[in-house]
Amino acid sequence: MSRLTKTNLKNKVISVLKKQGYRVNNDGFVLKDDSREVKREAHTFAKAERMCKSEQFVLNNIDLVKKYLIDGKKLDIDKIDPEIIEVKERTDYETIFRWWNLVWWSLPYERAYGRQIRLVVWDKYHNAPIGLIGLQSPILSWSVRDNHLGIKQEDRDYWVNQSMSAQRLGALPPYNYVLGGKLVASLMTTDNVRKIFEKKYRDQKTIIKKRKLPSRLLFITTTGAYGKSSVYTRLKINGDPISEFIGYTNGSGTFHIPNELYEDFIKYLSKRDYNVRRGYGSGPSRKLRLINQAMECLGISNGANHGIKRAIYLFPFASNLKDVIGKGRAPKRIKRNIADVTDFWKQRWAVPRAEKNKEYLDYSGDRFIEDTIKEVKKYKKLYKQLQ
Repeated sequence: MSRLTKTNLKNKVISVLKKQGYRVNNDGFVLKDDSREVKREAHTFAKAERMCKSEQFVLNNIDLVKKYLIDGKKLDIDKIDPEIIEVKERTDYETIFRWWNLVWWSLPYERAYGRQIRLVVWDKYHNAPIGLIGLQSPILSWSVRDNHLGIKQEDRDYWVNQSMSAQRLGALPPYNYVLGGKLVASLMTTDNVRKIFEKKYRDQKTIIKKRKLPSRLLFITTTGAYGKSSVYTRLKINGDPISEFIGYTNGSGTFHIPNELYEDFIKYLSKRDYNVRRGYGSGPSRKLRLINQAMECLGISNGANHGIKRAIYLFPFASNLKDVIGKGRAPKRIKRNIADVTDFWKQRWAVPRAEKNKEYLDYSGDRFIEDTIKEVKKYKKLYKQLQ
C-alpha cells in the first residue's frame, strides 16, 4: 500500500472480508450464512497466507515426511502402538510437526503465545505419526470457562496458568479414517502429558502478580472449529467422561485479518499515537484489542468478532476440579496410561469403524503428497487475490 490513509486501509479491509465470504455494510460485517461450508470457506484465505509464507518449507521437506507415510492398506489396527513424543527444536519431529500443522488442518495455523508444548503421537509399530497435540497458554479472561469452574477475577492468573489450551489437536491420515482423533484427544489426558507439563514448568511464577505456581496441570481447554465436535462430544473411557462441553465462544478471533493487513493496522495505529506494544506477556488478547482499535478507527464496529462461534471443551486432570478451585481442596488425580487408553480406543472405536467403513484402505501416501503439491499452487493463486 503506497499511502496508509484511512480510506485506502478501509477499502482493503472491506475487499479482504468480502473475499472470505462476508457481507459488509456501513459499520460491520457478517457471514453470508451459518453453514459449515461457508465457515470453512471463510478460513481459506488465512490458510492460503500461512501456506504461501511457508511454501518452500512445505516443498523442501516432502521427502522427510514421505519416509513416515503409510498407506491405508498397510495399517494394522490391532498393532497400533502409540507413544507421546515431546517435540524439541532442530529435530525431525519439529519439522514433521510443523509440516503437518501447516498442511493438514482447514483451520489455519496461528502462532503460539506464551508457554508452548508440542507433542507428536507416534505409532511405534508402523513408525508413523498418528496425530499432533499443540498446547499453548490459554486466554487469560474467558467468561465461559471462568464461570463454569468458578474462577474469580482476582485469582484468574493463578488458576489459568495451571492449565493449557490445545490449539492443535487431531489425527493424521490414515489414522483419522478409523477415528484416530478420539485416540489423540484421549491420550492428551494421560499421565505422560501431565508429567511433561510439570517438568517443563516447575517453579514458574505468574506474569501479572508474580505468584509462584504449583507444578501441576489441572485442565486443558480446546474448541471445535465449526461448532460442536463429533470427536470430543461424549468422549469417554470405560464410561468415564474425558471431555466436557461447557459452552460457546463469542465468535471473536484474528484469522479473518491476514497478517499483512494486521501489520498495516499496527502502522496505522502507531502513527496516531496508540500504544501498539507487542511481545512477551502480551498474549493473544493483545492482538484482539489492537484489531478492535484499528477497525473502530476505520468505522467498522465488530473488528475482531468474525461471527464463528466455536464449541468449548474442558479436559479435567482432577476429578474434583471445581472443589480444587472453589474450596482449595487437593486435586484427586485422574490417572490414565497410554496402554489402557489405546486398548479401549481400539475396542470401542477403531475396530468397529474399520469393519463398518473400509475407506481407509484406499488412502495412498503418494497420492496425498501429489494432492498437497497441487494445494500449494492453489493457495498461491488465492493468496495473490489478497494483495
